[in-house]
Amino acid sequence: MSAQPAIDWKAYIKSGNRLFIGSNAAVPNALIEDLIAHSQDLNDIEVVHILTLSDNVWAQAEYKNLFKINTLFIGGEAVRQAVAEGRADYTPCFLSEVPQLFEENQLPLDAALIMLSPPDKYGYCSMGVSVDVVSAAAQSARHIIAQINPRMPRTNGHSFIHMDQISAWMEAEQALPTLPPPSLDQVTERIGQYVSILVEDGATLQIGIGKIPQAVLSYLAHHKDLGVHSEMISDGILDLMEKGVINNRKKTFHNGKAVTTFCVGTQRLYDFVDGNPHIEFLPSEYVNSPVNISRNERMISINSAIEVDLTGQVVADSIGYKFYSGIGGQVDFVRGAALSKGGKPVIALPSTTRDGAVSRIVPYITEGAGVVTSRGHVHYIVTEFGIASLQGKSIRERALELIRVAHPDFREQLLTEVRKHFWVPGYQTGMPTSVKELGAIEIKKLDIDDKPFELRPLHPADERRLQEFFYSHTKETLLLRYNYHPKQMSREKSCNLVSVNQQKDLALCIVDNSNQTEVIHAVGRYYLIESSNSCEAAFVIRENHRGKGMAKILLSEMTRIARSRGISTMCAYVRKDNKPMLSIFKKGGFAKKPHDSVQEVYLELDLQTQ
Repeated sequence: MSAQPAIDWKAYIKSGNRLFIGSNAAVPNALIEDLIAHSQDLNDIEVVHILTLSDNVWAQAEYKNLFKINTLFIGGEAVRQAVAEGRADYTPCFLSEVPQLFEENQLPLDAALIMLSPPDKYGYCSMGVSVDVVSAAAQSARHIIAQINPRMPRTNGHSFIHMDQISAWMEAEQALPTLPPPSLDQVTERIGQYVSILVEDGATLQIGIGKIPQAVLSYLAHHKDLGVHSEMISDGILDLMEKGVINNRKKTFHNGKAVTTFCVGTQRLYDFVDGNPHIEFLPSEYVNSPVNISRNERMISINSAIEVDLTGQVVADSIGYKFYSGIGGQVDFVRGAALSKGGKPVIALPSTTRDGAVSRIVPYITEGAGVVTSRGHVHYIVTEFGIASLQGKSIRERALELIRVAHPDFREQLLTEVRKHFWVPGYQTGMPTSVKELGAIEIKKLDIDDKPFELRPLHPADERRLQEFFYSHTKETLLLRYNYHPKQMSREKSCNLVSVNQQKDLALCIVDNSNQTEVIHAVGRYYLIESSNSCEAAFVIRENHRGKGMAKILLSEMTRIARSRGISTMCAYVRKDNKPMLSIFKKGGFAKKPHDSVQEVYLELDLQTQ
């Protein structure tokens, strides 16, 4: 690389021009400082960029006459303050469509100021850790002005620019900004556990950076054959690749390769991607294309939110009237994952603000806030209190699902608010309650007959599912369970059965959600008899799953929980002709006791002596 004289900025930039500044961890700070130092007689230069991990000196008030900022994603306090004060503009845009703004001259670029690696022996420089929209900006701009940084890794993929394409350059060594992995707290750990439940072996991931993504990745260590097709990658991805958890072998698009547009993390991550043939850095218009995303089967997109209302609307770029970040790639990946075979778009967030004073599950979005992901896009909302499944759910069902994963301190208030608008019927009064004895994560994965199932508490949002479960039964099943043939399970009756005070009574179910629509296959419950400190147990199992051990599993959990609650005895009334159920109770340690019915057998288990 021959010596390059000082950049003659006036030869490439005029007052009123529009410049692009490189993204994320590849901000050419030395180049910008040089421009500022030689900016005499320059004014009103429009600066366009997405997230920039930098001191963002161009956003400082002292340069307001030199630079006019138009950011496509707000990041960094200097840029955020400039937007808040009206000195900078924010243009909302899907990241997949930002390149189109440059290419179709909606935002024509006079120059792109970018950071590159030194050229190889063929004259090719790499865009390194940030290809994203830098690639499109470089292709569209009249001039490419580059900072050649010997610390920039050479990444593989569509990341190369030849020196012949560059109008001017300067060599300046600059350490890339590093972000250490965040420390996790109990809330984010629990969110990570719940999200990991939604990730199947062989799935392909899109995930960001921060506490929640780090928590999710930390709970995927025992998964197998995961892949990556993500807008960005971080150190958590590196850890799973080194362990062989992420090997990209089951990917159905770019098989064998982790695909990304940029990376941000520690120096260890930057060293890992340097020359790594297993990671491809590709432009955002390609990686973030919902069509391309959907070509990955079992695509799991994991994004966050500022707040979610009870219909499922996701606010992610603003806090009221204050613009905070941007649309970014959230909608690209939510839509792509939704179109993927077996895909799951996930929005994960803590249930409250850090101080616990404000619920982030809200009855209606804050005035001034904007919806990034619509209620029609949302499939799963995850908080530290569980997983709300919203796809195909009515407004009533969505509200109940989201109230269930809201913080307990706000559930009553949320239910009161939605009832004002008749979203939830008047007969729905029960609040979701926890079964603490199941642990922090109230879901137990089961393998029954070589198929995956989950054991969890019944919830108020299960009203329709329980109704469907009832109508799936034969007359014989109903007779054995109820000792008569009930012909109707009204919504009101079903609501009553699922609105359980789980801290007093208990209602558990075994569900199959392998087709992304939960189906109840077994229900076990007991009712507390306070006068005798005992409880009465009952079960119903779907006919095609009898004999597979579901009742045995439910009975074991119920007796364990009843014992831990200090209940003295558990009893059951079983028809004499219900031989399978009598056998289950007998194997569970129940003994027959005298009873005056000729049709039923009374059984009892002493909980405190076993």
